Amino acid sequence: MSYIAVEGLNKTFAVRKKRQGRLLREKTLVRALQDVSFSIERGELVGYIGPNGAGKSTTVKILSGILTPDGGQVNVGGRVPWKERKDHVRRIGVVFGQRSQLWWDVPILDSFSLLRDIYRVPEGEYRARLARLTDALQLEDFLRTPLRLLSLGQRMRAELCGSLLHGPELLFLDEPTIGLDAVSKLALRDFLKEENERNGTTILLTTHDMEDIAALCPRVMVLGHGKKLYDGALPQLLSRYDTLRQLTVRYEAETSLPPLPESCAVSREGADWKITYAPAALPTSQLLSLLQSAGPIRELTAQPQNIDHLIAAMYREMDL
Repeated sequence: MSYIAVEGLNKTFAVRKKRQGRLLREKTLVRALQDVSFSIERGELVGYIGPNGAGKSTTVKILSGILTPDGGQVNVGGRVPWKERKDHVRRIGVVFGQRSQLWWDVPILDSFSLLRDIYRVPEGEYRARLARLTDALQLEDFLRTPLRLLSLGQRMRAELCGSLLHGPELLFLDEPTIGLDAVSKLALRDFLKEENERNGTTILLTTHDMEDIAALCPRVMVLGHGKKLYDGALPQLLSRYDTLRQLTVRYEAETSLPPLPESCAVSREGADWKITYAPAALPTSQLLSLLQSAGPIRELTAQPQNIDHLIAAMYREMDL
C-alpha cells in the first residue's frame, strides 16, 4: 500500500447565507470534495494546487486528522487520521502560512521547549534536532526573541523548526512562503529540498505561488470544484498552455520594425521592441529573419510566458 492512500473522499459543508429581506439565513450545502482519490509514496514531494475554494485545505485537514470526511477511505502510514489522532499527530508536521503554532509573547526557544514536552521528544534527541534545524534555518540570532518581534520571514523559519522538532515523517505545508521576500523564499525552498532528500520526509505543498511549485515539486495534483482534475508532472500540464513567446529586440540604431503577421503583438519600451508571438503560427527562425532585415541587432532576448499566466489560462479552460 502507498504511504498515503485516498479513495473516494467526500466532504460537504452546510453554509448559511442571509437572503435579502429575511431575518433567517438559508442553509445551502457546499461539496468541498467529490470522490477524490490519489496515492503518495513515502518520500515524495507533491504540489497540490487549485483556485480558492477548490478543496485543498479541506483535504489537508482531513489528512492531518482535523476533519472527518463524509465518505471515502484515507490511510496515512497505516493510520486513519481522524480515528487515531494522538498517534497520527506524533508523526506529522503542519505549517499553515497564516496561522502559528508558536506562542506569540514568549521567546521562540521557550515555544520549542513546550513542543518538546507536548511531543515527548527525548532530551538528547531534541537537542540534536534543534541544533541541526537552528543551523539550517539560521535561527541562532533570534532564538531568545518573542515571536511577535520577528519579521514574517523569521517567523516562518521558526514555524518550520517547530514543526520538525519531533522528526515527523510527513509534512503538510499550506502557503509556507506567503508574504516572504525573494531571499527568504529561496532559503526556504533550499531547506525543504534538503529536508526531503536528507531525511526522506514526505511533503505535501499547497500554495498559490507557482514558482514554489515549479522549484520544489516533480509532481502536481490540480483540484477544482472539489474534484481532482490532473495528477502528473508540471511541465506536461503546462505544455498545452505554453503557446506564446516574447522576444525583446534592441537595434544598433533607431529603426522601424518590418511588417509582421497580424498574430504578433508589438509594443515599445524605450529603445526596446517587444514582440509576442505563437511559434506554432510563426516559427522563431522566420521571425528572426524578419527582425534582422530591419538592421543590425544590438541585443535580443527570448522569454517563455510567466508560469502564473499559464496557470491562469489552465484555470480558465477548466472553468475554475
